[in-house]
Amino acid sequence: MRRLNQYQSQKGFLTIAQNSGDVDYLRMAYAQAMSIKLTMPGSLYAVVVDKSTAEQVLDKHRQVFDYVIELDDDASANDSWKFRNEWKVAFLTPFKETIKVESDLVFTRSIEHWWTAFRLKDIVLSTGCRDYLQNKSGCRDYRKIFDDNELPDVYNGLMYFRYSPTSSEFFWIAQHIFENWEMIRDTHLVNCRDPYPSTDVVYALSAKLLGVEKCTMPSMDFINFVHMKSKINGFREQIPWHELVVCETELPMIRINNINQYHPLHYFDKDWLTDDIVEEYEHALRI
Repeated sequence: MRRLNQYQSQKGFLTIAQNSGDVDYLRMAYAQAMSIKLTMPGSLYAVVVDKSTAEQVLDKHRQVFDYVIELDDDASANDSWKFRNEWKVAFLTPFKETIKVESDLVFTRSIEHWWTAFRLKDIVLSTGCRDYLQNKSGCRDYRKIFDDNELPDVYNGLMYFRYSPTSSEFFWIAQHIFENWEMIRDTHLVNCRDPYPSTDVVYALSAKLLGVEKCTMPSMDFINFVHMKSKINGFREQIPWHELVVCETELPMIRINNINQYHPLHYFDKDWLTDDIVEEYEHALRI
């Protein structure tokens, strides 16, 4: 599944934005792209969309989207959770080197120096995550499938890959798992009843099959992000996290309870991204 327009640029950031129901992932990708342009001027950004989402791309989006790539075939067309296209990023990216991120994540400072670390391997999945206090999280409430199945503690929220036989093999393994999820879930995983293949679980399985040492760098424990899921931060799940803290934006910096968020912020709760924050990004970039 190689495209003729692949590898037009050396490096850049990429996300998938498939709007689902009333969740506007395109809007999140727009804010993410602005956070990247604000913290790392000159960086390139690509967004992968389905046909219906592509129709919603406006001129203001194209000011920060360097590439808009439409899916030829949407494997998640009938799914409420749009995971099944994730493996395709390796064969759609316009970059020789790609940092792939989930769309509900923003950058508060430059991570340009991370490229040097990433280049030690052909593919790097981030390992572990942090709470808003910037501490490595020990919370396992959301990782029981990982612990029960002895899977590596990887997150697809931020990952790196470059064109190579190793990364291609990783994504071909992931494709097989996505396309045969029910069989693999029932025959190879314990205590798993997920109707849809979670990308984190699929990539953990892929890493285990390929060789965890080939696609992680746990000794470089700075390569991860702040995850705002409630239990990771000691919050009650019934209340959105941004209603339990004082969250201030002086973009690109974001402060939570007066703590600067130096790592990329995976805000998770989509309601955090208010119109005011989007407009603040636009004002900062004069869009």
